[in-house]
Amino acid sequence: MTTSVLWLRRDLRLSDHPALLAAAESSEQVLPLFVLDDVLLRPAGAARTAFLYRCLRELTARTGGALRVVRGRPEEVLPGIAQQVGAVGVHISSDHGPYGRSRDAAVGGALGEVPLVATGSPYAVAPGTLTRSDGQPYQVYSPFFRAWQQRGAAPPARTPDIPRWTDGDVSTDAVPDDPDLGAVELPEAGEEAARARWQSFGQTDVDDYADLRSRPDADRSSQLSVYLKYGCLHPRTVLADLGSGPGADAYRREIVFRDFYADVLWHRPESARHEVQPKMAAYPYDGGAVAEQRYTAWVQGRTGYPFVDAGMRQLSSQAWMHNRVRMVVASFLTKDLHLHWRRGATYFMSGLRDGDLASNVHGWQWVAGTGTDPAPYFRVFNPVRQGRDHDPNGDYIRRWVPELRDLPGPEVHEPWLLPGGPPPGYPAPIVDHAQERAEALRRYAALAG
Repeated sequence: MTTSVLWLRRDLRLSDHPALLAAAESSEQVLPLFVLDDVLLRPAGAARTAFLYRCLRELTARTGGALRVVRGRPEEVLPGIAQQVGAVGVHISSDHGPYGRSRDAAVGGALGEVPLVATGSPYAVAPGTLTRSDGQPYQVYSPFFRAWQQRGAAPPARTPDIPRWTDGDVSTDAVPDDPDLGAVELPEAGEEAARARWQSFGQTDVDDYADLRSRPDADRSSQLSVYLKYGCLHPRTVLADLGSGPGADAYRREIVFRDFYADVLWHRPESARHEVQPKMAAYPYDGGAVAEQRYTAWVQGRTGYPFVDAGMRQLSSQAWMHNRVRMVVASFLTKDLHLHWRRGATYFMSGLRDGDLASNVHGWQWVAGTGTDPAPYFRVFNPVRQGRDHDPNGDYIRRWVPELRDLPGPEVHEPWLLPGGPPPGYPAPIVDHAQERAEALRRYAALAG
């Protein structure tokens, strides 16, 4: 009986899965496999690792216990398993990150005559697909979005009949126990939970998305990012269900942003660590003891700016943060505290349950003024104004900053202006925003000129 290996990575589902379909159609039975790769696990953080393990447990059950989970370097693990089961092929969804591309090339070479077959990707339109008329990659989102619209996403892949699963008598290390999460609460993991979340959002909240997506107090985020991160749900499935109207159009643009940032990383793999705009690498960030104290205050949510602190405390509690607030806290770190965007990006990747390399680093670079933006550096988010605009009554702040819960309405945004100053236990602002904004603009202008 012929056997194909389905090497799962960011595609932890059974429906709308082109690689699974290809594996099922190329052999009589399929061995599902996940490799615990320490290169990816080390920087992941407890929340993201725990969510991965929970997805793997769900997938183990849905494959009738056939899923094999092994630890090691993929280029060392895969050849032995392929040989053991006499695999006619190893099937994958393509990976487009810098490490994934080099890893897959190494695995393909190590497999020898057993083909490594890539079918589909984690994106609606795979990175590298869209280019300008001169063949060069897009540098700015808006023209990329127009090209994406002209091409359109493929429809969901046909779900194969129930595959004939096999464990191939391959020994499994099983799924490890979850790391210690402290007080962090994660959403339910796996494909069924992803579909339930998408159905709930699509039925109740997507129509309001255009109007309320920037309101953390309204809680209208789809919460799908972690499921898309691990491929419990494919964006094709989401796009196929989206209707029309302002809310659906706004949500579609967010899906395309995910494709855009992955495309940037595909063409510019060095941007995972270095500035998209090379001249911005010379920006003079702060260092020393005071800078470290300010960084610690930012991490702990004790900057004295309530909207910033609410976001950082939400991250600590939920391993997630509202997208509007992500931009504000990133701007505060880079342009009020003058600390390097990589420090923030690294902290987010270790703390977020949905940490995605392409979206994370390019989101940070967009805010920091070093990334894909035609007019980047003079955008400085005012943390007070952002709070007033997007959390007008202060409900989001009061949820996450208990020291301020007794303050009425908009007073919560500037507690240092109260007659007695901030309530007991809450700090005064660690910097003056107006002064630091002027300083940031001075430093950026010196580089841009």
